[in-house]
Amino acid sequence: MGKLFKGCLTLIGAVVVIVIIIAIFATSGDDNTSESNSSDQEQTQTETEETETKQTNESSGDEDADANTEETTEESTDEPNEEPKEQEPEMTKGQENAVGSAESYISTMAFSKEGLKTQLVDFEEYTEEQAEFAVNNIDVDWKEQAVKSAESYISTMAFSKEGLKTQLVDFEGYTEEQAEFAVNNIDVDWKEQAVKSAESYLDTMNFSRDGLKTQLTDFEYFTEEQAEYAVDQVGL
Repeated sequence: MGKLFKGCLTLIGAVVVIVIIIAIFATSGDDNTSESNSSDQEQTQTETEETETKQTNESSGDEDADANTEETTEESTDEPNEEPKEQEPEMTKGQENAVGSAESYISTMAFSKEGLKTQLVDFEEYTEEQAEFAVNNIDVDWKEQAVKSAESYISTMAFSKEGLKTQLVDFEGYTEEQAEFAVNNIDVDWKEQAVKSAESYLDTMNFSRDGLKTQLTDFEYFTEEQAEYAVDQVGL
């Protein structure tokens, strides 16, 4: 009986030892698992921080690049655009003299561009090239020259508007545009010009009313209304 009891105790002790060993191994496994999970969490957190740092650096780099681009653009915008300076043409002695003659003529009387060129060639004996150079290299407003010529004509004899325009184009060498500008920018009463023209005709020859009226419209280019006014004023 005593041996049986002893044997039972031995068996129970062995079972307790086995249970303790199993518990120890189970606890060790849980610790290893916990440590593994903790290590994994730490590694994941580290990778996340590295990723955020990298993104932050890239974002900062992009902002710096944008800032540099804006600064470059502002610097480029602030730089003034330098326009190339026009160089004055180099003149030969003949060209220089032609320019001087052209300026002298313009200072004393009115000329069209073509009229001045003809003056330099025909009366001053400059070459065509020198005269062309001169009229292209003097400071002159050709429209204003046309106005001066128109005023000069009107001060000496009677003209209709169209007659004066024709005179400026055909005999003075002004362009149609310049002549049109001139006749529209002088102070003149065209009806009074028709009266002066009618009186001039009657001083040299005899006319009937309709004959004088026809002369004024067909040969002097006055309008019907202006011619009618003129013959009334001269008593026909």
